[in-house]
Amino acid sequence: MADDDDGSSRKSSSAPTSPVTSQPRIVTIVKSETGFGFNVRGQVSEGGQLKSINGELYAPLQHVSAVLEGGAAEKAGLFKGDRILEVNGSTVEGATHKNVVDLIKSGGSELKLTVISVPQYESERLEPSDDSSGYSYIDYSEKRALPISVPDYRSVERHGEKFIVYNVYMAGRMLCAHRYREFASLHQQLKKEFPDFQFPKFPGKWPFSLSEQQLDARRRGLEQYLEKVTSVRVIGESEIMQEFLADMNEDNGVTGTTEVELRVLLPDRNTVTVTVRRNNTTEDVYEAIIDKLGMDDETANVFALFEIMDYTFERKLQPNEFPHNLYIQNYSTATNTCIALRKWIFAVQHEVLLNDDDMAVNFFFWQAVDDIGKGRIKPGNSLYQLKSLQENHKKLQYLQIARGLEGYNEISFPHCSCDARKTGHIIASSGVEHFKLQACTEDGQLEDQSHTFTWDEIQRWEVDEEGMCFCFEYIKQGKRAKWVRINTSYYNYMFDCFERIMAEINWLKDNQVHEEEGAEDEEADDEDDEDEDDDEEYEEEMVTKTTRPVGATGSKGFSSRNIFGRRKNTGGQKDVFEDINDGDL
Repeated sequence: MADDDDGSSRKSSSAPTSPVTSQPRIVTIVKSETGFGFNVRGQVSEGGQLKSINGELYAPLQHVSAVLEGGAAEKAGLFKGDRILEVNGSTVEGATHKNVVDLIKSGGSELKLTVISVPQYESERLEPSDDSSGYSYIDYSEKRALPISVPDYRSVERHGEKFIVYNVYMAGRMLCAHRYREFASLHQQLKKEFPDFQFPKFPGKWPFSLSEQQLDARRRGLEQYLEKVTSVRVIGESEIMQEFLADMNEDNGVTGTTEVELRVLLPDRNTVTVTVRRNNTTEDVYEAIIDKLGMDDETANVFALFEIMDYTFERKLQPNEFPHNLYIQNYSTATNTCIALRKWIFAVQHEVLLNDDDMAVNFFFWQAVDDIGKGRIKPGNSLYQLKSLQENHKKLQYLQIARGLEGYNEISFPHCSCDARKTGHIIASSGVEHFKLQACTEDGQLEDQSHTFTWDEIQRWEVDEEGMCFCFEYIKQGKRAKWVRINTSYYNYMFDCFERIMAEINWLKDNQVHEEEGAEDEEADDEDDEDEDDDEEYEEEMVTKTTRPVGATGSKGFSSRNIFGRRKNTGGQKDVFEDINDGDL
């Protein structure tokens, strides 16, 4: 990323403002796959007139002109406008821009900056003159080949004007169509955003009408340009490129109603392709998948669409998201798909009611196999027995064992910080029996401490969208209510899990299935199931392990099609969050 002409940054325009403090602070940045993730600007000559910053006199200082959103610098607490006093312990007051750049480069993968923050009005006063320079600490070395192409072009007539648009495809599916001048504008924006990157040659403009041969030559040139720039991960995933590829320009004959094909990964490792419109929402796409698969309503109720985030985590899509846009943004999985159909159910007692549905059982079985393989479900001593059942396609018997294992129908979120811990992170896990916070290090290594909350202890929950976190209130017997703040980027998904679990607990409470006496079960098996096959022998009604009054506000009843659109709890957010049980974690 780079500075705009006025010193602002496209990427950091919505970033949080610098915390104004009169005291210098140390920021330690560990280089990530996109580099350190910030830009520096400042004078190119040495020395200069002293200036007052927060009441103290300093020689001219280099300043942070932009911070890459989600990059290493932002995560470390560096802000746009911060003035740099030291680099890795070396004072840089009055230093040239080159001196500061060299110090940063020589520090390896860890950078320690001493900086001082200033108010916005003070930052504007201190901006350097035209005798300044900028340098971007962004790593362009990570590359990957993407299946992006410009296979053809077509003539479009709009408002009496005829022009040529070039169709852009990813993995054989159309993304957008743009005129040559829009490609040229993209090139200029990227050069401004990434000024230190050596861009490939852009096809030149011809001041006369082009023949078919010349049009095809331009098409090939634009295709080669896109292939090269999108292969650099930090450029391919930039906001500028994503907006270009997702642009629905009606003048170019591409609108939100343009039909596209979406490939969705199924739990049994097959894929289904549906034809939808570019602006179809999650619910629209899900309905198309249900129709394509011939899935009935009861089965559809326990599945939903998810975005594949990485090997071990998927995020449930929100009802107002556009799955086609997610495909564009997820370049790393573009050759296959980043959208998956997965279970959206927590109560085993509800799941077993679908044991007579072949499609449901097949999907349950293969997701259980996948979750065990990825370590989400702990097989313990049952691993070899499960493998034998899998090889012999005994799906119901496999599920009977899997449903009793630790982690079945539970969702564990990526580690993040939490106000219940002064240091380190937590891993939050949601299941129908409890909500658990497992202590871990900041890099996700598990620690011994953990804390479990039963659902009758949890009173309220809500999303703090401004603070980008999830919060819940709980009460332990004999103690006052406390709030916990979890700083996860998946706060909406965590909220949906709470809502769904509470709805299923309500369903369990209203539809209690009572366990029969063991002797009666055996007698019934002897009399009625003597001639049934292995899969049918194990089926029996499940019992709820406990029924709880639902203490949380805003929970809903469990309807057969209530999959999307949970209403957020509107309870007031507490100003102060306290440690769990005075610091149990």
